[in-house]
Amino acid sequence: MTVTPAEFWEDRYAGADRVWSGRPNAALVDTASLLRPGSALDLGCGEGADAIWLGEQGWETLGVDISPTAVARGQAEAARRGLASVRFEAHDLAAWNPPIAFDLVTASFLQSPVDLPRAEVLRRAAGWVVPRGHLLIVTHAAMPPWVQARAAAGGDHGHADHEFLTAQQEVDQLGLDPLTWTILLAEERRREAMGPDGVPAVLHDAVVLLQRF
Repeated sequence: MTVTPAEFWEDRYAGADRVWSGRPNAALVDTASLLRPGSALDLGCGEGADAIWLGEQGWETLGVDISPTAVARGQAEAARRGLASVRFEAHDLAAWNPPIAFDLVTASFLQSPVDLPRAEVLRRAAGWVVPRGHLLIVTHAAMPPWVQARAAAGGDHGHADHEFLTAQQEVDQLGLDPLTWTILLAEERRREAMGPDGVPAVLHDAVVLLQRF
């Protein structure tokens, strides 16, 4: 039986007390810290760490995720911190469009082992950015080593065939008009991380920051 993205991710979040660390993505922190706060949309927000960090920096932030459980956790944490400027909604990004545009649209690790029209979502997301606003994409540029080990052992078929793009490939896939958009940043970065077995590892990310004119 085919599992839909909504079923997969809701089961993932509902099956654990917490899936992610609760810390914001370092690349988002480094990059967004250079921008003037305004309105922000965080796509695939998960349990809300990035959206909450943006709210604490003065952004009016909407976090969107396909999992109602993840969204509820983000909203509860924002309320616990007294962040009225941060809210969360559950939507399927394959079909959803926001009613307004934003100064910043972010998508951090919007990758899925089940079918997700990621390229289409990101192309549409570019249209949700106001003039002079920014689109920030942070993504895995290579398979995490612990996932690679599981895939090699035949235990992680969902990730084994995933295509990982470089930063420039991410830009090329968007196909944006160069007369309307400028590339402020497109690079690969290495970062240290801790695998699920407690063994340190080095991850490779692609970071893209674009500005609309």
